[in-house]
Amino acid sequence: MSLDIRANAFTSIRNAVAAGKENVDIKKSKLLLEIVNILKKEGFIRDFREIDDKKQGLIRVYLKYGPDKRCVITGIKQVSKPGLRVYARRKDDVRVLRGYGISVLSTSRGVLTDREAKKLNVGGEVICRVW
Repeated sequence: MSLDIRANAFTSIRNAVAAGKENVDIKKSKLLLEIVNILKKEGFIRDFREIDDKKQGLIRVYLKYGPDKRCVITGIKQVSKPGLRVYARRKDDVRVLRGYGISVLSTSRGVLTDREAKKLNVGGEVICRVW
């Protein structure tokens, strides 16, 4: 088992999408809660709920499917890893699929999407890309 809970969470979501699951449980952390909140706000997932398991806690993510039974999340990829951090300056273009996807950045103003970071004129660590 990997110590990188972000990589484990993104892999769990990818596997649940491939299997056509309705929901998936991932380990809870403050950063993952903010990322999942962004995914909900951007329309990539239906909802999420925190679950107390008397340990670290879990986040139950309810996946969103279209009318043709295809998941809204086509792909999710971790960009910055524990061994190699990837940063974007405020003038860097970190758009995904010409704006159809999002990049999630950890900035000095919190966890933001690429569009929000561009609007606030800030850069930061590129956590993941979702399309």
